[in-house]
Amino acid sequence: MTTSTAIRPTDLTVDAASLIADIERYLAEQAPRTAHPLVTKTTAELVAEALATPAVAVDEQHAPALEVPRRLWRIIPDWALALTPARRLHGAGRQITVTQHLELTALVIQQYGWHRGGLRSRSGRRCILGAQEVLYRLGYGDEDTAVAAGRAMQNVLTRRGVNDAYHAWNDRPERTQGEALQLIREAIAACTR
Repeated sequence: MTTSTAIRPTDLTVDAASLIADIERYLAEQAPRTAHPLVTKTTAELVAEALATPAVAVDEQHAPALEVPRRLWRIIPDWALALTPARRLHGAGRQITVTQHLELTALVIQQYGWHRGGLRSRSGRRCILGAQEVLYRLGYGDEDTAVAAGRAMQNVLTRRGVNDAYHAWNDRPERTQGEALQLIREAIAACTR
């Protein structure tokens, strides 16, 4: 996954649906071509078709209406991400690899902004652990995937001679967003060797 080095403006609004769309786009790009000779479409094309037309119609009268202004998605509690309509359609229970989890952790930090001193800021920025929580709450991967990704980042820090846990390292006053993203990139590189 290529990451942009440009810093997004602090007033950028990102809602859960657009984040999920970015995650789904990333996962579709990662999907290998199907091995069955009778199927001529790539897995990514099949996923895109499936996402374009939901197989299950949602009963609008009985489904809880959850209309939240886009700006509020950045500041509502992370547990509420599990209630998003987009998550129910796309993300629930989606298994991802450790490498994908790390790539998507970087994506969340780039989209929401980076934070230190807690899982999230009042404006919605996330630390590394907070970005991992967003993915978990949206249903991408499970606890084992998140723990393995954390272990990969911890291994990078250990090789550097750092004894802090990766989430404590993230919260140090001298830390920057660039350093946090670099840690994630090094963990990705270590996972793909």
